[in-house]
Amino acid sequence: MNIERFIEARKALNLTQMELAEGICTQATLSRFENNGQVPNLKILIKLCNRLNLPLGELFPKVGVKYTETTEKMNQAEFFLITSEYGQATALLQSISVSTIEETPLALRFHYLNGFIMIAQQVPVTDVLFTFDQILLSDDEDNVEIYRLLAYTGIGMVYSREKKLEKAEFYFSKVLEKIYAYPINTMEDVWRVLNIVFQSGTFYSLINEVELSNALLSYAVSICSDNHVTYYLARAAIQLAKNAIIQEKPQQEVLELIYDARAYSKINKNTIALKELAQLESEILSGNPAKE
Repeated sequence: MNIERFIEARKALNLTQMELAEGICTQATLSRFENNGQVPNLKILIKLCNRLNLPLGELFPKVGVKYTETTEKMNQAEFFLITSEYGQATALLQSISVSTIEETPLALRFHYLNGFIMIAQQVPVTDVLFTFDQILLSDDEDNVEIYRLLAYTGIGMVYSREKKLEKAEFYFSKVLEKIYAYPINTMEDVWRVLNIVFQSGTFYSLINEVELSNALLSYAVSICSDNHVTYYLARAAIQLAKNAIIQEKPQQEVLELIYDARAYSKINKNTIALKELAQLESEILSGNPAKE
């Protein structure tokens, strides 16, 4: 809190502490605030500021105000990435001038979002790799580990898309070394770790490492459960059902996984997932499931 600004405002009006405090609080309360930083309750502080014609906001540091609009756009774009609404996410990112962002973590967040959207939109591999390289080549060592893990994941995904599975596995293996130990402290951490774990689980299923895939997807389910989120819960459950088909699990076990995934998808109103699950159920009941 900028107490010096408060004192300046009082002195500019030629008020003593006693005069300012009159009818609001004791002079001792005001003295403790100005001299020792002991902040009075908010009601008193507002009355003191009003007497000084001093906006309360001037006492508080304006952390990140410069990038408030940019951060809000990225928040919305990240949500659209989670919900696979890539067109809306792209429009938001295109309205941001990344070259004007001086805060490294915010710039890296932009590159991570842009890279994942580029993958979904089938952008050429060289352009995607260049985007993620801007994260991996960053000199900043603070608050960037999650973006590096996301970059490794994204590079693995794009190599997988190009059927270069050995290269893809190299990058996914770098993620596996660290993702289980990554601390989940914020909702942003939840979504990003879930993204990494889910994409890793999907990849390892693709290369028939089904047990590893199941372990990753089960971890995703536990994160969802612990943090009361449902979107990745549906996606993880669908992939677990597909894995059960690959492993030729009993029909009833596969159907239970499909029904779980359907329940989660209904909560999220995910019509694409519901259509896919209906097809899976039909294949299972007909005795001709497709192994992906």
